[in-house]
Amino acid sequence: MPKNSIMEIEKDEKKILKELSKNANRSINDIANSLGFSRQKVWRIIKNLEKNNTIWGYAAVVDQEKINKKRYLMLMKRSNKPIAEETLNLIVSRDLASQVGKTGVEIITSSYMNGLYDWVACFNATDIREAKNLVETFNKLFEGYLIESHLLEEMFSTVSFGINNPEIEKFKDFFKV
Repeated sequence: MPKNSIMEIEKDEKKILKELSKNANRSINDIANSLGFSRQKVWRIIKNLEKNNTIWGYAAVVDQEKINKKRYLMLMKRSNKPIAEETLNLIVSRDLASQVGKTGVEIITSSYMNGLYDWVACFNATDIREAKNLVETFNKLFEGYLIESHLLEEMFSTVSFGINNPEIEKFKDFFKV
């Protein structure tokens, strides 16, 4: 049997990634059946995508309200001052994330950006006080490197990780007069 071309393999990978993005909890059999692939092909492609870090994790979409948490965004603008190697190592080694985790705050995403802000961190915290403490910790830790930081509280999520909120009707409550 001839081997698939690189383009065909990439096309199959994208199909599987799309299925996993919709629901990473689906079984390999379900994915194979929906795409018309063999179970072995789906398993092999997923393992290769994990091995080459195209897939670098799986996550559940959780309703924060039901676990007594709130979601916040921290927007940061950095100065032009070069960041010290020690500070960069703190970020890259994930020591900073583990220190933050000890406070009860859970960082969901943390991204270096191009635009008005240079860094955006999305995190869960019990309340605004805990969130403000995290912002102050970052301001102290990166003193001289940050010229501006802002804290935003998420009021309602309509879509998270590409998944529509099953309680979308609650969104109307924010606009009642």
